[in-house]
Amino acid sequence: MATSERDHGAVGTPLIPDPTAGPARSDPHDGPLSELVRPFVVVGVVAAVMWVSETIDLALPGEPLDAWGIRPRSVGGAVGVPLAPFLHDGFRHLVANTIPFLVMGGAIASGGVARFVRVAAIVGLTSGVGVWLFARSGTIHLGASGVVFGFLTYLLARGVIARKVTWLLGGLVVLLLYGGILWGLLPRPGVSWTGHAFGAVGGVLAAWVLHRRRGDAQV
Repeated sequence: MATSERDHGAVGTPLIPDPTAGPARSDPHDGPLSELVRPFVVVGVVAAVMWVSETIDLALPGEPLDAWGIRPRSVGGAVGVPLAPFLHDGFRHLVANTIPFLVMGGAIASGGVARFVRVAAIVGLTSGVGVWLFARSGTIHLGASGVVFGFLTYLLARGVIARKVTWLLGGLVVLLLYGGILWGLLPRPGVSWTGHAFGAVGGVLAAWVLHRRRGDAQV
């Protein structure tokens, strides 16, 4: 028969603060440093999931996870809309997406975890649905490049939409660093330019949704 341990001496006894005890210690995990670091940790965790999934995919015969990418206008292929950003065509493809994802994702996350999640969700959904609707049939689309394009256009557009000088200057820095990837909007064989294009549209859409002026309010 199982028994449970009870503190019989505490039954009916009110709790009285100990006057000799010092002030309650605050949780070190709730400090300002933790609040500052948490958004960047979230971005890093998302990137880590990409690496783990690609490592598993390459370790398995036939790279089976790639089959979960977006297959245009296939009902079963729609599951790739949320999954495709975590799947890549080898480590070279993954590295090419990881660095700008971390840099631009970190810039977005500096405004908080909620902002990063909202931007990533709007961009990822716009890019994924656009690919599913308009990309060429008989293809499978993988990778976070659509999200990366969306991050770029979000960072460029938000300063214009919100009319904030600091964001405009930040957008110019991002353009100097990663503006060259905009060539990926041009159609090329073997490249999901539709994902890039709709990701770019999603970035502008995210900037408009989150930062358009509603009186004096800003999201």
